[in-house]
Amino acid sequence: MLPAFLLLFFMGTSIRLSEAMSRDEKNKLRNQVLEMFDHAYQNYMDHAYPADELMPLTCRGRVRGLEPSRGDIDDALGKFSLTLVDTLDTLALLNKTVEFEEAVRRVVTDVRLDNDIVVSVFETNIRVLGGLLGGHSMAVMLKESGRMQWYQDELLHMAKDLGLRLLPAFNTSSGLPYPRVNLRYGVRGPETRTGTETDTCTACAGTIILEFAALSRFTGDPTFEAHARRALDFLWEKRQRNSNLVGTTINIHSGEWVRRDSGVGAGIDSYYEYLMKAYILLGDDQFLQRFNTHYASIMKYISQPPLLLDVHIHKPLLPARTWMDSLLAFFPGLQVLKGDIRPAIETHEMLYQVTKKHNFLPEAFTTDFRVHWAQHPLRPEFAESTYFLYKATRDPYYLEVGRTILENLNRFARVPCGFAAMKDVRTGSHEDRMDSFFLAEMFKYLFLLFAEEEDLPFNVEDYVFTTEAHLLPLSLSTASNSQAPPVVNNVAGDELDDSNFEWTCPNTRLLFPDPAFPRNLREPIRSAVDKSCLRPTTHREPGMGRPPLRAQDFMANNPEHLELLRRMGVSLIHLKDGRVQLVQHATQAVSAVAAEDGMRFMQEMMELSSQQQKEQLPPRAVQIVSHPFFGRVVLTAGPAQFGMDLSKSSSGVRGYVTVAEPYNGCSELSNGEIVAGRIALLQRGQCMFAEKARHIQKAGAIGGIVIDDNEGSSSDTAPLFQMAGDGRNTDDVTLPLLFLFHKEGNILLEALKEYREAEVLLSDKARDRESIFKGKALPGALLDGSTDGAEEEDCSTEEKGHTSPTSSEPVDQSQVTTQEQTTDDSVVGQEQVQSEEGLGSYVPVDAGEEPAVDGDSNSQSVDSLMADWQEDLEAFKQMEKDEL
Repeated sequence: MLPAFLLLFFMGTSIRLSEAMSRDEKNKLRNQVLEMFDHAYQNYMDHAYPADELMPLTCRGRVRGLEPSRGDIDDALGKFSLTLVDTLDTLALLNKTVEFEEAVRRVVTDVRLDNDIVVSVFETNIRVLGGLLGGHSMAVMLKESGRMQWYQDELLHMAKDLGLRLLPAFNTSSGLPYPRVNLRYGVRGPETRTGTETDTCTACAGTIILEFAALSRFTGDPTFEAHARRALDFLWEKRQRNSNLVGTTINIHSGEWVRRDSGVGAGIDSYYEYLMKAYILLGDDQFLQRFNTHYASIMKYISQPPLLLDVHIHKPLLPARTWMDSLLAFFPGLQVLKGDIRPAIETHEMLYQVTKKHNFLPEAFTTDFRVHWAQHPLRPEFAESTYFLYKATRDPYYLEVGRTILENLNRFARVPCGFAAMKDVRTGSHEDRMDSFFLAEMFKYLFLLFAEEEDLPFNVEDYVFTTEAHLLPLSLSTASNSQAPPVVNNVAGDELDDSNFEWTCPNTRLLFPDPAFPRNLREPIRSAVDKSCLRPTTHREPGMGRPPLRAQDFMANNPEHLELLRRMGVSLIHLKDGRVQLVQHATQAVSAVAAEDGMRFMQEMMELSSQQQKEQLPPRAVQIVSHPFFGRVVLTAGPAQFGMDLSKSSSGVRGYVTVAEPYNGCSELSNGEIVAGRIALLQRGQCMFAEKARHIQKAGAIGGIVIDDNEGSSSDTAPLFQMAGDGRNTDDVTLPLLFLFHKEGNILLEALKEYREAEVLLSDKARDRESIFKGKALPGALLDGSTDGAEEEDCSTEEKGHTSPTSSEPVDQSQVTTQEQTTDDSVVGQEQVQSEEGLGSYVPVDAGEEPAVDGDSNSQSVDSLMADWQEDLEAFKQMEKDEL
């Protein structure tokens, strides 16, 4: 039945509905994909190898332990040249045979797998084991064609070695793997530094079968496939029997669901994908039956075309969240494999319209298509679904979608040393990150989208793509496993039922007799997204309290204010990260009345903090536009609550930078004649931000950038910083002032040092290079195509709210913590407020994400908004922890 399934599927996808894009244009786009891949791959090899990943902003490799920890994201790194291993079969597919052979030799010679390092079982399986197996498949294919005669299954031997190192993770009573394993020591014993975890995500445990089964069938050792099947069997048994849905996180020992929300995005996504693809690769009917059972429930409860919304597994009619994450973008591609084309078209179109609004898919976005978490780490899932939909429909519309993806990558993510992840899609700022999946998946799917059959070195229809887009040959379905797969006893009602089976995908020639039919499905989606760009509501003024010292007037460098705090029993503690903490001890107040005033002051601080959370300014962008950057490096900058509002400037402020003297900007500048007409660089500290701004403005500067003096601070790991005024009227400050953390500031300082001149653009978000250079010939790689999307209305610039580049990176900025304490000093309440090292007060809450401010949100209480926000934040942190 497997060959018939595949034959009918690919016969159906071979029908061309129209030929709107010329062959020459497709070839041009295909060649552009190759040039972009070369730019990313060569920069990794030149600047990062043998490190796991390239850091494209600082042009060096990311070595775990040498760079600041990014938390669970770093579990993918194992000091095994991750990016090179992950890219092996991409080199072969892109006809880079010489580079592929050289890469295989490097992997065989240089890569070590016995490292004393704790890694993610899930990520290591799909990226490294999958990369070795995909590379082995390509090497065997090339050897059969007469090349690489020296190859003697070296990659396969490494794959088996790695498989054996992963096996200890499966030593649980349930068969579900531990989420992490030590490559050298396994999971048992103190030297492993792991093995104490109790929970794992469904995708983490259910995305093993393709790689482990392929390893078993390549080597003849059934152990690997047996363990992967056992994990899948356990997950199937633990599904909620009424809804037939699975939760997001499960206890690996008891099988209890830890998180009972269910969707098709982060935490679950590739579990469903691997059930379908395990059937395709292995020909086992049971996998298809399970997939079809789950799929029926997904379409009944989760799919609300074009949306895909999480629900509770026990109450599937109850939504679990009001936002979607970007990982669900793979699902239309899976629906194509299923043969359910109509909802695939609808969901893909929704994702495309969100992409056009924000240039990339945000990590999460709301049901009204606003940014919820603003990061975009160059994920390939949307490109993947675009390729599969084009394969199924041959609608040239999807070629234009692919063109948009290419243009946005070149315009917004391309930097001199590769491609940088987007830290915030609203501002266009970058993160010093280029994940291995960018090379392993993105260019593979884009190349296949634009390539003709004769461009491919082999028939891709003889292979199945893993979730990391590694190529495993379908011939494995007939390969010996040395023993029959274990038989799983089905519980009552689980026996095979032919009514659940759809053995073939429909022929698209019959499904879409009218070439306009897909367009008719897309039009309503486009209109719905366009009409959803609502304007935020007007902010309310903070409530007015009447304590002797008002929170909004408090300045931590004012001796009179400090004395008033002391009398009220409030102490001020300076923290190492530049924040100050306010703590009240009522017994230390000079009188009961003063203690009451102190409690009122602390309460007002907390209320002001909650209110300011709603009034948070979005981040700004510092874009380096001079040689050799030419607008391709964008740094996340904190805004000031005074001075020029860059969101109201269509062009921003552009100029050359120069270091102010004195560097702290706390007195009249001695190099005023040099600063005049330029953007001044200043060091944080020693005086108020507004004071710095007034000094550089007096010298004739057109803008200022304050650089953090806290060495090692970075927007990658620290909350975004907003600069407050000095407690008095700041209307006299008319220039823009932005804040850069130490790491981003050093990038700018190093550019100035190395090239003597550095020109930057200060703006609310990065501008595309064509608008920066106003029609002049662009330096660097010239871009083809239109600038569509750059000038359309973008509701992301109106957003108040949501960015979470990593789970450890809240967006709000807190620099002063207030803690109200009873007489025994026990904490009874906590909020956080912020100042310039305690030298000027403003008060966003240090709580991660603020709630979206919609038209009816003013009627909601702060408590309910904070409760909703906290639930979303915890869910997103768990999502990042579960799966990158």
